[in-house]
Amino acid sequence: MFFRVCLQVTMLIFNNTTSPSSSSFLLTAFPGLELAHVWISIPVCGLYTIALLGNSIILFVIIIERSLHKPMYYFLSMLSVVDLGLTITTLPTVLGVLWFHAREISIKVCLIQMFFVHGFSFLESSVLVAMAFDRYLAICSPLKYATFLTDMMSFVIGLIICIRQVFFMFPSVMAVKSVSFQGGQELSHPFCFHPDIIKYTYTNPWISSFWGMFLQLYLNGTDLLFILFSYVLILRTVLNIVAPQKQQKALSTCVCHICAVTIFYVPMITLSVAHRLFSSTPRVICSILGNMYLLLPPVLNPIIYSLKTKVIRQAIFQLFRFKDARGYSMRSLRGRWARRRQFSST
Repeated sequence: MFFRVCLQVTMLIFNNTTSPSSSSFLLTAFPGLELAHVWISIPVCGLYTIALLGNSIILFVIIIERSLHKPMYYFLSMLSVVDLGLTITTLPTVLGVLWFHAREISIKVCLIQMFFVHGFSFLESSVLVAMAFDRYLAICSPLKYATFLTDMMSFVIGLIICIRQVFFMFPSVMAVKSVSFQGGQELSHPFCFHPDIIKYTYTNPWISSFWGMFLQLYLNGTDLLFILFSYVLILRTVLNIVAPQKQQKALSTCVCHICAVTIFYVPMITLSVAHRLFSSTPRVICSILGNMYLLLPPVLNPIIYSLKTKVIRQAIFQLFRFKDARGYSMRSLRGRWARRRQFSST
């Protein structure tokens, strides 16, 4: 049902044409592999399905399981919401290009998608900072953890993240509204990415490009520095622990977060550098980096946290066991009711 709605939205947004007008752009999935788009769409759809189901299950389990109502899992639920938003934002355009060769997208719709893509990207960076702060308090100041990082404080941190997002994104929206774009240009991705479309402005693209780079360096850069600094403090605290088992236990609680930080920042930084500093980068490379940037975090985050976090893994198993037991009991009741009706009729 979800994919059916996405297909309808896709057909409304796009025109299935390869001759763009002056008020639209052309999206590109995998340059040079247009004949294989149908086959490429199979693993891509599989990754999107894993991202949607995985993050939905994580979010649902955290909501219904009271034992997971803790700051660490509140931040994880925020991460799942952001990953779902990033996945849903790009899903119609990616499937439109791969399934229907619907490459044309209006400039207005493209700008809206661009702000959602970068907005969710900045949100994910902020949530990763909050998760690093959670790990820092849990390991470096365990006595203050329960008294300081309460449910209300977790709500305040989430509110600050949202306010920070609005504060920095609103001026960007106002600035881009006054920019005129050269329509009819071919983009490097099946979604709208700021360094990609800012090259096609009538004004000096360097100004807008460096403004976008400043935002990325200021928001994501400061976030990454804070995360690295928190792990320096965590590592110093862990090295002061005498017992090796306690050291290993403390570091094991950070493995999932370290993986989430790596799979988010490495593709994002690589893609931004490839667009801004290396103009001769092959378009296929940019396309692959763009899909990694979009799909790696939403796909791998639920898998990592499900495999490495015992509490979440047990909660997911209990959820499916409950559904299986409920289905079995319903089938047994229906069988008994059918046998009774058959017995009474005879």
